[in-house]
Amino acid sequence: MISPADRAYLAALCLARAGLRVDPQKTYLIESRLAPVARREGFLSPADLVSAVRSRSDERLGWAAVEAMAMPEPEFFRDRAVFDRLAAEVLPELVSRREGQPVRIWSTACGTGQEIYSLAMMLSDMPRLSANWELFGSDLSERSLEKAQAGLYSQFEVQRGLPARTLVRHFEKRGEAFALSPRIRQMVRWRRINLLDDLSRFGQFDLLLCRNLLQGLAPEAQVHVRAALAASLAPGGRLVLGLRDLAGDELKGIAPEIGLYAA
Repeated sequence: MISPADRAYLAALCLARAGLRVDPQKTYLIESRLAPVARREGFLSPADLVSAVRSRSDERLGWAAVEAMAMPEPEFFRDRAVFDRLAAEVLPELVSRREGQPVRIWSTACGTGQEIYSLAMMLSDMPRLSANWELFGSDLSERSLEKAQAGLYSQFEVQRGLPARTLVRHFEKRGEAFALSPRIRQMVRWRRINLLDDLSRFGQFDLLLCRNLLQGLAPEAQVHVRAALAASLAPGGRLVLGLRDLAGDELKGIAPEIGLYAA
């Protein structure tokens, strides 16, 4: 079992590097998140992994532990009402507003790609909504991004939110897994991004998806990320947050002109 001191160290590391709010008292959660990393890195236990992170000056190993604690819970078409609203209202408005210019969309904590791929499949199935789409996915975890780019998902993963007709249209059975079509994969560009870093170098976006991330950050990090995302919106752009991100006082006063839509 990871010692209280090591759990406290891990929580401080996650806060410093990614603004993550990790409760050091949640031993089971910490150990279950770190167990796959420990096995992959050749440690006998999560406790040995954290001890090594503390004793070594190994940036890669430290980030591997932080990334494991930041892992989202991915699902295709998660909260389907959000995608329905995007299709019916938000995307047509953005296309009209851009007047033939590219419509830039960024999934800011994309995990293994289900959210941005869901949007790509939806756009592919909406030929009436013709535009020059530029889709981007980013995450803190390199391993998640590698899986996203591969577009290869298990039976369990495709069963989470993916309609059967969409599965048939856009996936190919490959052994025990399902491979997303190259056409859909090529619609998305990927990059590892820490949302605490300077986001201005990535330009402005018409639609930003940042669902159910803020509630996992420390209050100071929430303020920083919210302001950075607001600054990354093009005029008339839209920011999509999750309902859990809207709880509490930390999001009060968000400027209405950024077009807040809640998932």
